[in-house]
Amino acid sequence: MSDPGAPEAASGPGPRGRRRTWAELLAGRVRRPKPGRERGQQVQAAAAQLLRRHLNLGQLLLEVEGPPAKLPLSRWMDRGRPGALIGSALRDQASRLGLPVAVLSSQTVASAFVQICEVHAEPSRGVLLDPEQRKKLFSLLEIAGHLLAHSMFSRLSFCEELWKVQDSLLLEAVWHLHTQNIVSLQELLESHLDVQVVVAWLFRNLRCLCEQTEESCQHIDISRSMLSDFVQMFVLRGFQKISGLRRNEAERMPQIAAAVLQKMLLFALETLAAGSVQEESSAHKAVRCWFSGFSGHALRSIISTDSPKRFFRHTLTQILTYQPVLKVSDAVQMQRDWSFSRTHPLLTGLYRRLFVLLSPEELVNHLQEVLETHEVNWQHVLSCVSTLVVCFPGAQQLVTDWVAHLLTRAFENFDLDSMVTVFLVVRQAALEGPSVFPSYADWFQASFGSARGHHCSSKKALVFLFKFLSDLVPFEAPRYLQVHILHPPLVPSKYRSLLTDYVSLAKTRLADLKVSVENMGLYEDLSTVEDVIEPHSQAFQDVEKAIQVFEHTGKIPVAVMEASIFRRPYYVSHFLPALLTPRVIPSAPDSRAAFIESLKRADKIPPSLYSTYHQACSAAEEKRPANVALGLKVEVEPSCAEGSLGLLTAALLELRAAMTDPAQYDVLSAQIALVSERLSSALGLSEDDSSSEVSKIQLSVLAPKLEQREQQVVDLLLTSFCQNLMAASSFAPPDRQGSWATRFVTATCGCTLLPAVLSRLCQLIHQGPSLSASHVLGLAALVIHLCESTSVLLEVHVGPPPPARGLSIPEFFNSLLTCTSKESLLFCLKFCTAAISYSLCKFSSQSCDAWYSCLSPGLIKKFQFIVLRLFSEARDTLSVEDTASLPWRPLCLLPADWQRASLCLWRQRAFQELLKKMEFHLTYRDWVQLELEIHPEVDSLSDIERRDFHQWAIYEHFLPAPSTAGGLSGDLETACTILVNVLMDFCQSSRSCDHSENSDLVLGGSKGNRDIFSRLQEMAADLEQGSAIVPRGRAPSQGHFLFRVFRSRLQALAGGWDVASRLQRQRELLLYKWILLGLPPSVLVGSPQAKQPAPDFAEFFHLVNSELRNFCSHGGALTHDITIHFFRGLLYACSRSRDPTLTADLTLTACQTECPLVLTSALLWWPRLEPELHCRWKCFQSPLPQELQRLREAWQFASSLLSPDTVSPAPSPAWVSAAALYFAIQQAGKGSLRRSLERLHCPGEEARTALHCPGEEARTALLLPFVPQWLVVSVPLLVVLFFFSLLGLLSSHLTPHAVDSLRALDICAEILRCLEKRKVSWLPLFQLTETDAGLGHVLLHLAPEQHIKLLPVAFYSLTFSLLSYFDEDTLIQDDAFLHVAVDMYLKLLCLFVAGETGVLLTAGGRSQELQGQGGPVGLITKARLFLLQSIPRCPRKSFSNMAELLATRGDSDPEMSAALLSRQQAMQDNGFSQEPHLF
Repeated sequence: MSDPGAPEAASGPGPRGRRRTWAELLAGRVRRPKPGRERGQQVQAAAAQLLRRHLNLGQLLLEVEGPPAKLPLSRWMDRGRPGALIGSALRDQASRLGLPVAVLSSQTVASAFVQICEVHAEPSRGVLLDPEQRKKLFSLLEIAGHLLAHSMFSRLSFCEELWKVQDSLLLEAVWHLHTQNIVSLQELLESHLDVQVVVAWLFRNLRCLCEQTEESCQHIDISRSMLSDFVQMFVLRGFQKISGLRRNEAERMPQIAAAVLQKMLLFALETLAAGSVQEESSAHKAVRCWFSGFSGHALRSIISTDSPKRFFRHTLTQILTYQPVLKVSDAVQMQRDWSFSRTHPLLTGLYRRLFVLLSPEELVNHLQEVLETHEVNWQHVLSCVSTLVVCFPGAQQLVTDWVAHLLTRAFENFDLDSMVTVFLVVRQAALEGPSVFPSYADWFQASFGSARGHHCSSKKALVFLFKFLSDLVPFEAPRYLQVHILHPPLVPSKYRSLLTDYVSLAKTRLADLKVSVENMGLYEDLSTVEDVIEPHSQAFQDVEKAIQVFEHTGKIPVAVMEASIFRRPYYVSHFLPALLTPRVIPSAPDSRAAFIESLKRADKIPPSLYSTYHQACSAAEEKRPANVALGLKVEVEPSCAEGSLGLLTAALLELRAAMTDPAQYDVLSAQIALVSERLSSALGLSEDDSSSEVSKIQLSVLAPKLEQREQQVVDLLLTSFCQNLMAASSFAPPDRQGSWATRFVTATCGCTLLPAVLSRLCQLIHQGPSLSASHVLGLAALVIHLCESTSVLLEVHVGPPPPARGLSIPEFFNSLLTCTSKESLLFCLKFCTAAISYSLCKFSSQSCDAWYSCLSPGLIKKFQFIVLRLFSEARDTLSVEDTASLPWRPLCLLPADWQRASLCLWRQRAFQELLKKMEFHLTYRDWVQLELEIHPEVDSLSDIERRDFHQWAIYEHFLPAPSTAGGLSGDLETACTILVNVLMDFCQSSRSCDHSENSDLVLGGSKGNRDIFSRLQEMAADLEQGSAIVPRGRAPSQGHFLFRVFRSRLQALAGGWDVASRLQRQRELLLYKWILLGLPPSVLVGSPQAKQPAPDFAEFFHLVNSELRNFCSHGGALTHDITIHFFRGLLYACSRSRDPTLTADLTLTACQTECPLVLTSALLWWPRLEPELHCRWKCFQSPLPQELQRLREAWQFASSLLSPDTVSPAPSPAWVSAAALYFAIQQAGKGSLRRSLERLHCPGEEARTALHCPGEEARTALLLPFVPQWLVVSVPLLVVLFFFSLLGLLSSHLTPHAVDSLRALDICAEILRCLEKRKVSWLPLFQLTETDAGLGHVLLHLAPEQHIKLLPVAFYSLTFSLLSYFDEDTLIQDDAFLHVAVDMYLKLLCLFVAGETGVLLTAGGRSQELQGQGGPVGLITKARLFLLQSIPRCPRKSFSNMAELLATRGDSDPEMSAALLSRQQAMQDNGFSQEPHLF
């Protein structure tokens, strides 16, 4: 709609009032230009000018991706960046203000920078930005970078603006200025005129950064990067070596850097010196973070300069001289608290970081320098010495030499300071134990105990020494005084008064300290300064150690003999009474009794004392029946009769009296509480002694040991429990005896005494066959109540070897019950019968859960196993009858009674109901595991009975049973698979190892039921004959089950080539091989295919190529047993074939490409293999197959070549003949190999040109699969023969005890000489790859992977060993040599870095040839030097394709790469500069 006022406006009086037509109106308007490119630019310029005039630059710099609708800056920015718009605006504003645009932009950016830092500012804020601040800062720095790039930004003005508001700056923001190249940290710090202000600001922020780094996990990467950059800059600038011309220019920054580092170090040392550093305090966190910045990782970018080393030396000096307030007397008294273990971990960690760049020699020299030129902090000096000797393995000799030097100087110049240093350093180092430094007693005796000591040079030297020692006496620890008295300095007789005066002074000091020299123990550690223990306590320790020495040597220890002569008061008053403690002497004399008799024969025991000892032992023997009612050995010292042990005995007797009187059952709880109280007293525990509670139970099941007092207490408790159980059971069955047994076990077998109880039970169960029925009944009931309390008892960690996890109490007792022999089976049956019967009687009125909680599934399974094994009547189906009562009779049962009780328990309905629980099923796997533990030679079953039992168990019991009941569901293959897995696990477990010296081993330490393997052979034969029926619903398996087991187990093993992984894999493969050889050879043949006349050996070939080649082969061949097994399998396949000859030829032809190792193995063992093959092939009534004839011809060729007879023709392929020749050379021993090799025929010069071509052409010609027959048989034979000799050389490095390295090297030399003579290149052998076809593929499958990886070792080992045999220039001038040599060198470096040359370290020590090369490191060094010397002498063609080679591994040695590329470029430049020859 039109405006209504328009007509009125157009119709006024006069000219303006005349109404105009539309044409007049339109004619007066300017024509709008058409839109175009120029028009768009004009509009943009106008819009940009409008924005610049109305922009708020401060706010714009803080904008980050604002809403496009409100401020669509991106349309007006140069390519999406705001720099162009802001720069233009700054120019306009600067022109209006009359300021330089750089100054204005710097002020504006600084203002925005400060605003970002102050956002969300709090009083307690740190030095890090939050994500929003960081986002804004990056946008601002991008703009600043644009301004800086266009010369519109002044760094100096920007720094001045920042320092005006230094308190508002965040350290991270300043760090981003440095990392984004806006303003460097050095430029910013040097822009402030006051150095002290800058240092204070940096110190405050760095401390805050360290605290915030340890507290914040969100920005940990940024904070650590910041700290690393600051430390690197301060170390680099503060400790750089400044020349004289630059000293004035760079004076301020080094001053700032050094001051900041000094201030942070002082802060850290003050914090540590305060002594109240808490783990989580801010100061502790700051110090820990700051010290972490001194690591090699943090300083890696400047490690190549000298600055870090100078900084570390300076820092160490500052630490050693920090607050030197302690006197020497203080150090003498307090130095035991400054050992490595007692020094603060932060300080020792700092020492270790400072030691990284300083060698031990430099550290010792620096310590010497600081001690000579500064007043030192003795605590820091001595803690540094402790750290030095602990952390550096070779520091012992350095410190010893340093001390010897100081001692020499001390006596030459009578220098008291050197003497003080010597004694403090030696004592400090000795505090760390004899493993890192000799004891102080040994050093003192070695230094002053002979006439060679410095003190014997003159009287003045003696006076100097004793004056020094006398001055130390008031401050000495008793141990050192004892050392000086017992090992005094050697003094000439005329100066003896000096020694006697000192000894009197030292003894007086010891008397003041109430320490006696005469009562020192025989084996006290005089290197420590711990408090001296009482003589009687030390005497018992001396007795135990003396007996241990006597057990190992069979002689009276020297210390005891010396004490009986020179220290008789201690020997007679303390040592002999501790040794001759009355006890019950065992019938078979133990080590203690033998030691006493040896002393008696040597007249070292007074006759009266010996007679008194025997009378006391006889009295103890007479008291034995009363003290040990059940045969448990209880030794009670006479002095304890009225002591705590006597009180415990009296309390237990009162408990037994109450147990036999039913009228006193109500007082049992109170009596048990009294026993518990007396028990703590007998063990020497106070009421509030919480340290006696153990947190972990660690037991040795092979040789459990107890302290004498612990064994006495435990035997009393076990005796009392068994007697009480017998007494209570004579009146009532277990379910009507109340809860006295549970209370007794809970009160007496808590966590404090539990380890001792379990150890004693372990000892008694090991004596199981000799225990009476009452023993078994009592101990079984005790075990049930211990298992009842499993939820409140700790797990048990047993060993050796330690299990993967801790065992519960039921699992622990199950592991103790073994089933290996007739005696152990009978004891296990007794124990299980007693335990299960007591449990079912005791908890008959309770729920089934009570049974499950106290009965171990392993115990139930062992009971089933033994009953089914020993009693054939138990194998029949049970009737429905149920006896009225459970078989619990506390009587001394005969073996027949035990059999009756076990069968009665077996037929109980309650027990059969228990067996229906899945966890109590005796599965087929469980049965195999238990049966394997049986030793057939001590089995209760005869061989025939055992075989009948196995047949019943497998075919009648487990095979028909469903899998839900532990059976096999009719699957015989599953039975075989389980048996193989269990057998292999058993052979590798500790159960299969007999710890006696004369053990009958099955394989590698395995001892068990060998008949189980016979069952595997029978089942495998049943599977092969097809008598086993495949279960319904399961498809026939592909391949043999044995190979599937192997594959699954190998996949479960850890990969890698480290020693542990290789040994584990090798052990597994040896077991595979043992099992494979024990089964029929037909196992190797796969399922026959109708359309394929050749048998399927694919799985066996895969096993050989992937595993046996690496672990079960040597010198390019398998062992004889696996080789003959394969050929027996081949003969079996031929017997099943319509055309045996074709089958054999096809199989052996396939071996040439799929598994050549089988053929080389046949050649190695051909003298032993041929008779059997020839004999067994006669049954086919046909000539020997062609491929077998080929093997025979190859062996004949090799034999004839080494003999004076006419040389037989070499069959093809050439590698077969080469293998036969190599094995013949090895077996022939030393002889004229050169003459034999010269007899090889090489027809024509064409062979030389065909194989003597450079680079890739040579390798291609060598590995070409289809070449003329004469070439295949002649020249490649020598090359392949050389390859086999390389394998032999590597084997000599890896197993020098089995292969003569010099012999292997001689063989290589002769073959190589023959190749050189015939101009045949051998270099392509070192360039074989998996992608090679033909001969290359064959050779790679003949060598173990480890040998292929170690070819670089063979290359250089051979090169350096044979340089004297051949012309070095001829070798270097070969166009292919440099490429191969560089490739081998780089691979050798990679092997060394990956640690794969470590296998040569131990073997190389025994290999004479590799030892001559200096080991792997020496070989690398020589190879590197050889290459650097050879590069200038190599021809130009040698450098072809060098860049591609260096691109893959050239970074391993940058210097080598640079030399090669430089030489290559120089040769190219020389080639281009030469003028072409036209005529």
